[in-house]
Amino acid sequence: MYVCLCRGITDQDIKDAVTGGAESFREIREQLDLATCCGRCAPEARNIINEELALIAAKISVAA
Repeated sequence: MYVCLCRGITDQDIKDAVTGGAESFREIREQLDLATCCGRCAPEARNIINEELALIAAKISVAA
């Protein structure tokens, strides 16, 4: 699904950035040029980032 229509950024693009090591909205914004036009995508992007980071944290805690 497209999250940022201005830049053509999908939820998978955001998830891939998190999986690739990005740990904050700021890092992903800089990497993907996310939310730099109209900014309407920022709340949804933040939700996706937080969900993906939570999944990674859960996997780490289960493995430990």
